[in-house]
Amino acid sequence: MARPISASHDLRRDEILNVAAACFARQSYPATSMNHIAAECGTSKARLYHYYESKEAMLFDLLDRYTQKLLVIIGQVEARAQRRALDERATLHELIRAFLHEYETSATRHAALLGSTHFLGEQQREVILDRQRDIVAAVTRFLCRAYPDRLNARNQTAVAMTLFGMINWTFTWLRPAGPLSYAAFAEEVIGLLDGGLGRVA
Repeated sequence: MARPISASHDLRRDEILNVAAACFARQSYPATSMNHIAAECGTSKARLYHYYESKEAMLFDLLDRYTQKLLVIIGQVEARAQRRALDERATLHELIRAFLHEYETSATRHAALLGSTHFLGEQQREVILDRQRDIVAAVTRFLCRAYPDRLNARNQTAVAMTLFGMINWTFTWLRPAGPLSYAAFAEEVIGLLDGGLGRVA
């Protein structure tokens, strides 16, 4: 009978992934070695291999967990919107707030998603890319429902990618201790959408 994996094993994996994400963000995925990650974790490379068979396996687990979490956030926002009887525009606004709340504490993971996915093997890369497509498709649906008079088959992809362009790269410039918080920036994004897409066509 196989020995069950303990809760501490999963917690240790989370710690390793946090360190790996920080290393990838600081010095890039190619420049980070298992030795680097082991040293940052305060352990040996041999011990690290107890949890992950390779750096690529670590990257995949990191991105797999993170993209699943983003999809969970989408589902949670939809469920809360139904419970609170929010209209479509308010639901989109809640999604933007939820994404930026997550980005605030997941900056290094988000950096890995945007900058390191192409280092995965083909099959694993497709898993992550499919999740990203699902996220984009979901956000596009939220936008189309929120602004039905402004979005159509011709412009909906461009508008969705414009929204992602506004929020996805915050890890490069937006600092929690800076003059603008993530929560305040979410309201700026919402204001820009309502001021543009929300105006009468």
